[in-house]
Amino acid sequence: MSRTRLSTVVFDAPDAHELADFYMRLLGYVLRAEEPDWVLIGPPFEGTALAFETEPLYTPPVWPAGPGDQRMMLHLDIEVDDLAEETARALAEGAKLADHQPQEDVRVFFDPAGHPFCLWVHTRDKHRRRQTRHARHTPQ
Repeated sequence: MSRTRLSTVVFDAPDAHELADFYMRLLGYVLRAEEPDWVLIGPPFEGTALAFETEPLYTPPVWPAGPGDQRMMLHLDIEVDDLAEETARALAEGAKLADHQPQEDVRVFFDPAGHPFCLWVHTRDKHRRRQTRHARHTPQ
């Protein structure tokens, strides 16, 4: 088998440049390439990039979703060392805190285009947490 690796995750957005700017500030990423309706950002050295494509008919997902709602297709989990500090910084950068917060060590946000993303910290029981985290992510 030839070498394969995940290189980029692509987000649709009403404005690719606006959303790329948000994630550059939030993650400390740098601009790698841009076109009028497309932007590629990534870590300063190596790592998975994020791309943003302007989609005029973009509809933000609803989380938690109900019947008939636009569901999220994926979300980013961003590990942080200090959840309180990074929560304040995410809000200052333009994120919105979700009403429903499923766990003590996770904060669910919406980016400026409405995509959910999570900030999280390791707990003492790291192994068990990672196995059960997404099972508990949606309210019962």
